[in-house]
Parts: sequence; C-alpha cells; structure tokens
Amino acid sequence: MTDYIMVFITVKSEKEGEKIASALLKEKLAACVNMIGGVKSFFRWKEQITSEDEILLIAKTKDVLFENLKKRVLELHSYEVPEIIATSILAGSEKYLDWIKKETG
Repeated sequence: MTDYIMVFITVKSEKEGEKIASALLKEKLAACVNMIGGVKSFFRWKEQITSEDEILLIAKTKDVLFENLKKRVLELHSYEVPEIIATSILAGSEKYLDWIKKETG
C-alpha cells in the first residue's frame, strides 16, 4: 500500500473539467489530472433513473491531500452532489510515485 490515491470526479463539460483540473494543479492538490470524454453515466436521482453525458476526471495525489482536494472541487463544481471518490494506489513505479510527491503540496 502507498500513500497515494486516484480521485474520480465527474463533470458536465470539458470547460468545467478544465477549470477544476487547472485549480487542482495550480494549488498543488494533484500532480496530474486525466480528462476522459465520452462517459455515459446512468444513475438514480430524486427517485428517477436518468442518464447524462459526462466527462471523467482522474486526479493523482497524496492521500493526506484528499480533504483539501474535495473541498476545492465542491467550491468549483456545478452539481448539487458531485462524484468525488478516491481509491488507493496499491503499487506503482517508484519514479512516478516520487513525481506525485514532488508535485503536490
């Protein structure tokens, strides 16, 4: 187990994704944010099953930064209940993990 995580964040548009990714990088809350388009999400919302076209952000960071990252995303996000979930990075190349450490606050 490492001290690093990947945080998954869905957003409604590329513009919103770029805004969030840029803030996370500028504020050293993430070392890298991937933006994956073409995501079709199906979910229950307010007692109805619905679907939306979304963009998925995957941020790589240290686990100790999660609460600050989450707070910043909530400030910038347009959704009432945005997806902000993290999973541990169990293993990775030492050089990449060292780079995450170097690039985050």
